[in-house]
Amino acid sequence: MSAEAVIFLLAAVIFVLLALVACQQFAFRTGTQKKLREISEKLKEILDENTDEKVMVFTGDKTLADLAAQINRLLENSQKVRADFRRSQIASRKMLSNISHDIKTPMTVILGYLEIIRLQKSAEKEMLGKVERKAQQVMALIDQFFTLAKLEAGDMDLDISQIDICQTCRENALDFYELLTAQEFQADIRIPEKPLYVYGNRDALQRILFNLISNAIRYGSAGKYLGLRVREAGGKILVEVTDHGKGIDKTLAKTVFDRLFTMEDSRSKKIQGNGLGLTIAQNLARQLGGDITLESEPHQKTVFTVTLRKFNY
Repeated sequence: MSAEAVIFLLAAVIFVLLALVACQQFAFRTGTQKKLREISEKLKEILDENTDEKVMVFTGDKTLADLAAQINRLLENSQKVRADFRRSQIASRKMLSNISHDIKTPMTVILGYLEIIRLQKSAEKEMLGKVERKAQQVMALIDQFFTLAKLEAGDMDLDISQIDICQTCRENALDFYELLTAQEFQADIRIPEKPLYVYGNRDALQRILFNLISNAIRYGSAGKYLGLRVREAGGKILVEVTDHGKGIDKTLAKTVFDRLFTMEDSRSKKIQGNGLGLTIAQNLARQLGGDITLESEPHQKTVFTVTLRKFNY
């Protein structure tokens, strides 16, 4: 074979190889563009119809697969925000409805008593006492409503200092002594003699304990038991409030700290619930750098645990 023929043959081979490479690149670009169009069209559909779908891409191209994965992350975040917003809207509407009911009921009673006072002056003193108690209920409800609003808006600054949680728990237990005695509760108080100091705010801790203890009395009346225990674990201080009442079903455990969560029989109890107490308690605990958790075995034992930061000297 002549030199010219060899050169011609080599040139032909090179041409064919270049043509194959060009075809592959064209096919790759065409396939990539097609996949990108599919992703774009699916994303537009998801956004226009506001669905919870994801972008599905079947490709061996790692770059396209990574792009689809990041788009799906953004979609998941967007969907979560929408879901949270919807829940917040529902909770807000429910809050306004219940608050309206809880304010309207005692105010109606107040107006009724005032009418009786006007017609029967002899009963004036007793009726005025009842009016005062109902007015106090309204004021307490309004106070809780605005406390929660300030907490959720981040508009409540708590002065943090060294607090003896044992002494604070004793004071709160004593505040409920007469009520516990009158309702024949067994009070199981386990508070160490020596002080245990936490990073806290006295008013906030008082409110947390009041809400948890009153909640235990309200929902634990069937078990006639109230436990209050303070202990140290894992470098934290734990305060446990326990009752042996009907408990809370596992399906409701995740919503028990939601605004306006109340059990069905809460409004018939001596200590009435408006669904704000536990929400406020948990918000306050978190403001102090702690938290409140729940463990419940229906009709056996329900425990609310307040976790607080230990004060280190």
